[in-house]
Amino acid sequence: MTKRTRRKIDATVKAKVALEALREQATVADLAQRYQIHPNQIYAWKKQLQDQAARAFESGRGNAAAERDREVERLHAKIGELLVERDFLARRSGR
Repeated sequence: MTKRTRRKIDATVKAKVALEALREQATVADLAQRYQIHPNQIYAWKKQLQDQAARAFESGRGNAAAERDREVERLHAKIGELLVERDFLARRSGR
């Protein structure tokens, strides 16, 4: 029994296959044979593309959310620094 390694498929290929499946110009079985991918995987990519298609038309919300998350992380780090400094100074002053 030989062990097969997992094949990594590029995101552009996944998108291309999913779009072809959405267009329905070829059957999923034909696409699976052409790209040597299991039909269930093509159905999963097709569903993922349909579920996430609306994100392509959102106006910068994802970018703003990521920026906000980075700012929150930075502020939490600063709060931690200040708490450590305060505790250190309190111990040094004898409080």
